[in-house]
Amino acid sequence: MSETYIDYDAKVQDALRGVVRTILRETAADGLKGDHHFYIAFKTQAEGVDIPAHLKSRFPEEMTIVLQHKFWGLNVEEDFFEVGLSFNQTPEMLKIPFAAIVGFVDPSVQFALQFHDEGEEGLEEQDLEAEFDEASHEEADNSDEEQVASAVGAEAAGDTGGDNVVTLDAFRKK
Repeated sequence: MSETYIDYDAKVQDALRGVVRTILRETAADGLKGDHHFYIAFKTQAEGVDIPAHLKSRFPEEMTIVLQHKFWGLNVEEDFFEVGLSFNQTPEMLKIPFAAIVGFVDPSVQFALQFHDEGEEGLEEQDLEAEFDEASHEEADNSDEEQVASAVGAEAAGDTGGDNVVTLDAFRKK
């Protein structure tokens, strides 16, 4: 096999993050349509992440937010997005670089994207199903309408019940 000088994995992940960027831009312009809503998991310590200190201390590695009923100020730039969410009835603005995202899920249509850091083994599909189930239960148990953003675990939430999950592990060198 010949040596490669092209990092295909990084290019594919960048392109898939572009899908997330496009979806969020459309949402910023047109709002959420139908039953669409998004779980966005991200590394809280990644460069450029700007979230309140109390959230960073509560979720020192990863956090998942939900964009569904009440969010505001969704602003999408080339390298990051900003969004306003309520945490225990306290409004907060978050800034999340696309490079920090490790998972994006729209459970209304069973669509999920999972991203990995270089050298990271990543989650198996069964782990993603368990995380999605945990997120669904937390969302169902959440009776406070102002509690828009739900931190649902230390891993990316995702539903792998269909063919719409894109993972890059199959293409990685072992």
